[in-house]
Amino acid sequence: MQIGLYNFGDSMPDAATGEQIDQGTRIRNVLEEIEVADASGLDVVALGEHHRPEFAISSPTTVLAAAATRTERIRLSSGVTVLGSEDPIRVYQQFATIDQISRGRAEVMAGRGSFIESFPLFGQDLGQYDDIFAEKLDLLLNVRDNLVVTHTGAHRPSIDAREVYPRAFQEQLPVWLAIGGTPESAVRAADLRLPLALAIIGGEFRHFEPMTRLYRKAWAEFGHDPATLQLGINAHGFVGESTQEAQDLVYPTYQAMMNQIGRERGWQPRGRDHYDHECAPGGALLIGSVDDVVEKLLDYHAVFGNTRFLIKMSASPLQHEATLRSIELLGKEVAPRVRAEVARRDVAAAAGL
Repeated sequence: MQIGLYNFGDSMPDAATGEQIDQGTRIRNVLEEIEVADASGLDVVALGEHHRPEFAISSPTTVLAAAATRTERIRLSSGVTVLGSEDPIRVYQQFATIDQISRGRAEVMAGRGSFIESFPLFGQDLGQYDDIFAEKLDLLLNVRDNLVVTHTGAHRPSIDAREVYPRAFQEQLPVWLAIGGTPESAVRAADLRLPLALAIIGGEFRHFEPMTRLYRKAWAEFGHDPATLQLGINAHGFVGESTQEAQDLVYPTYQAMMNQIGRERGWQPRGRDHYDHECAPGGALLIGSVDDVVEKLLDYHAVFGNTRFLIKMSASPLQHEATLRSIELLGKEVAPRVRAEVARRDVAAAAGL
């Protein structure tokens, strides 16, 4: 199983002091975090795009290009590219450029996006949210698979047999479809034979299993080889020296962030009891000691059979050294144990044990 990170360049004010890290420092910190992830043996880093003051990254491709020059082996992904407010030709060109710089380590994680700020910012019609995404995803896959592109649609000017450069270093630039919980999106990913990434941001993680079961069922019904199916899970987490240290460090800023988003979306405010419940076995959060996070990752895998897991480190951005240490623990201590146990389970399953 691949294990890695995703990051939005969070720059929420510190819950205790109100201090807010400046965005330039936050972006530089993200680059250092990616370097540590690479050196620690993690497999993937994915950078998301937001267009609001609590997040420093609105242009993931710019940061990923910088990371490509500072890393050796880690895969470089978006997480996600909000495709509805982007031009798919430019998306392909940008990621093909990163792929060339990194010699084959780039990939796109395309999604509709859980935040909608980019739509009015770039003049897109939210009333046609899904239609725009479907058309642009089709064009992205068209340009990925063909040097000469012809396209006619309702949401972008037509293209008549135009060549698109540069081409990716890889024979085929990987494109994942990221979803939050829409069944139609899971079926769309299976229909297009795309890897699926499912974001789990709260609650009991087992409640999301029907979504992945639907994806597997659709994958088989569309006639795809089950051995080629790739399923990623994205969730919040943090690895500390002890359970209490990790949970106490993460709680204030994580909770402030979730409650702020919750107010915008009509959720009820959440307190420490709710947070502790989600850190406990069965809850969505992977926040605790090395042993805690190993156990939770394996619990997730037992439910989903996922081939990838990305963790969003949710400590306060002001605690940069603690975040770097957490990444080291994830890469050097958690990941090897999880990979070894998953491999053991796979061998046992193949043998019918």
